[in-house]
Amino acid sequence: MSARIAAIHSVVAVLEHGKMLDEALPLAVTGLSARDRALAQELSYGVLRWYHRFLPVVDRLLHRPMNPGELDLKVLLLVALHEMEHLRTPDHAAVSEAVAGTRLLGKPWASGLVNALLRRFQRERVQLLAEVLQDPGARLAQPRWLMEEMQRDWPGHWEQILLHSNERPPMDLRVNSGRCTRAQYVQVLADAGIDSHDSPITESGVRLTTPVNVQDLPGFERGLVTVQDLAAQLAAPLLGPQTGGRVLDACAAPGGKATHILEYCPGISELVAVDQGADRAALLATSLRRLQLTATIIDADARTPAQWWDGRSFDRILLDAPCSATGVIRRHPDIKVLRHSEQLPKLEQLQAALLDALWPLLTSGGRLLYVTCSLLHRENDRQIEKFSSKHKDVRVLPISATWGTATNCGRQTLPSLDDTDGFYYALLERL
Repeated sequence: MSARIAAIHSVVAVLEHGKMLDEALPLAVTGLSARDRALAQELSYGVLRWYHRFLPVVDRLLHRPMNPGELDLKVLLLVALHEMEHLRTPDHAAVSEAVAGTRLLGKPWASGLVNALLRRFQRERVQLLAEVLQDPGARLAQPRWLMEEMQRDWPGHWEQILLHSNERPPMDLRVNSGRCTRAQYVQVLADAGIDSHDSPITESGVRLTTPVNVQDLPGFERGLVTVQDLAAQLAAPLLGPQTGGRVLDACAAPGGKATHILEYCPGISELVAVDQGADRAALLATSLRRLQLTATIIDADARTPAQWWDGRSFDRILLDAPCSATGVIRRHPDIKVLRHSEQLPKLEQLQAALLDALWPLLTSGGRLLYVTCSLLHRENDRQIEKFSSKHKDVRVLPISATWGTATNCGRQTLPSLDDTDGFYYALLERL
C-alpha cells in the first residue's frame, strides 16, 4: 500500500464511519516505512484541515455528483488538490500519482476522469479558487455551524481565531520536575541537536522550534518529559493541590493532567483517576508507568459516584469535561467533520451532570477546576453560571494571569492570541 492510499483509507474512515483520525491512521499505515507513514499523516491531516475549502472545488469540477460508493475517489482528488496547493509536490507529479491511485484503489476506469478533472484545475485554478473563496466557509475552511457559534461568542475576532485553527500546531513538552529541571532538559535537547525555548506561561513548559518524532525525544521513555500543549499545562497550577491533600481527576484519560498533578505536588496523599472503559484505564496506566508515578485508577462513569466513591471527601477535583473540542482543531482537524451542532445539547447535559455529581464529593473549602478544550460559551461560562445559580455553596474564584482572556467566570486561551490550544478554566470553591 502507498502512503497516498493509506491517507485515503484514513480519511474515508473518518468521513464515512465517523472514526477519529488518530484511531484510523495507525491502522492504515501498518507496514509502511517511516517516510511513507509521515507522508500519509501529512496528507490525511491536510485533507481534513482544508476539507471545507477543497470539497467545493471538487464539486465544481464534477459535472454531476459522484455515487456514494465513490467516496474514495473524491478523497483521492482532495489529496491531489492538497498536494498541489499546500505541499511542494509539482502539479504534474500530483496528477500522475492521483491517476496511479485509481488503479491502486481497484478503479482503473476512473483514471481518465481523475486526469481530466485535475488538468482542468491546473488550467482554471485561479478562477475556481476565486469563486469558491467568496464563501466564508471555504475561505476559513470551517463548517458553517461553527462559524455561527464563533461569530456569536467572539464577535470581535472570530475570524482570526478560526484562521489560526488551520495552522500547524507547535510541539510543546512538559519537563518532569521530579526528574530534572527545565534548564537541564533544554540543554539535553540542545546536545541532541533539537532547538527549543522556555514557555513564558508555564514553569515546566518547553516549545520545540521544529516538531520531532516522539521517539526522538531524549529521555522520553525514561519519563523525563511529556508531550503536552502549553495551555493544558496550566491545569495543575490552577488546581493548586497541596501536600497531604486528596485529589480526584475525573475524565482522566489519557493521563496528561493527572501525571502533571503528581509531578507538580508529589506530596499529595492520593490521586484518584476516574474514566470509563478498559481502554481508557489502560491509557492511564501506561502514562503513569512511563513517568514512574502512582495513582488509584478507577474504571467507572464519573457521573455515578455511588458506584465507585469510598465516601472520603476530596480537597481538589479536576473536571476535564467532555466537550466539542473546538479549541484543539489545529491538532485534530477531523473535529471539523465529526462534530455537528446537533451534538452540543447532549454534551452540555453531560457537563452539567458531571458538575452536579462531583460537587458533593468536595470538602468544604475545597476547590474544583472545571476545564474544557472548547471555545464555545455554552460549554464554558454558561455552564458555570447555571451551576453556580443552582448551588448556594459555590464561590467562583477569579483567575488572575498574564495568559489568555478573562471571561465572566474564568479564563480562556485562544490559538490566535496565545498560540496555544483553546482551553477554558473556571475555579470553584465550596463554601
